[in-house]
Amino acid sequence: MNDAFFQSPLPKNEPVLPYAPGDQARAQIEKQLKAFRSQPMDIPLIIGGKEIRTGKTIRATEPHRHSQTLAQVHQAGEKEIKLAVETALRAQKDWENLAWQDRAAIFLKAADLLAGKYRPLVNAATMLNQSKTVHQAEIDAACELIDFFRFNVSYLAKIYSEQPESAPGTWNRMEYRPLEGFVFAVTPFNFTSIAGNLPTAPALLGNVA
Repeated sequence: MNDAFFQSPLPKNEPVLPYAPGDQARAQIEKQLKAFRSQPMDIPLIIGGKEIRTGKTIRATEPHRHSQTLAQVHQAGEKEIKLAVETALRAQKDWENLAWQDRAAIFLKAADLLAGKYRPLVNAATMLNQSKTVHQAEIDAACELIDFFRFNVSYLAKIYSEQPESAPGTWNRMEYRPLEGFVFAVTPFNFTSIAGNLPTAPALLGNVA
């Protein structure tokens, strides 16, 4: 038990990279685009940290170039959905009892990784899967999702700090707790940042999604 009031880092909007000719960022994303196109992937379900391949697959192509196969994607059925729900609920107690600052630290680390080594990967994937330009992908997939992770931590701290007023001779205190059960987040196909934010915002608050 830590007896301390923790202050979350002050969030700032992630700068948008220009991807001008000769830029290192431009070279990195061009390399990643070629890598994705050169070798189609086999994409499993991830449940409880384990890769699950159902054998029931669909072919993922570039929307603007149907001849280009990007991946074979394994589809979930009733069995896998039930397993995902059960796995989330098994993790619920440990996750909701984790100190809020430790949950927050995970998402701040994720923001740093996305701003660095994984930036070309997520942007290139967005460009090919959603037919976006590099600037559209940069704004959505990288910058906005980075901002979601960092600003959500700040909002979390603000929510937890809000307390009711107390009359003389009393001390009103309020504790926040997660929801019962699990959160089912249905994410959009055309906005990477929203797809990342819908399940992670409730998770940051101690829910399982």
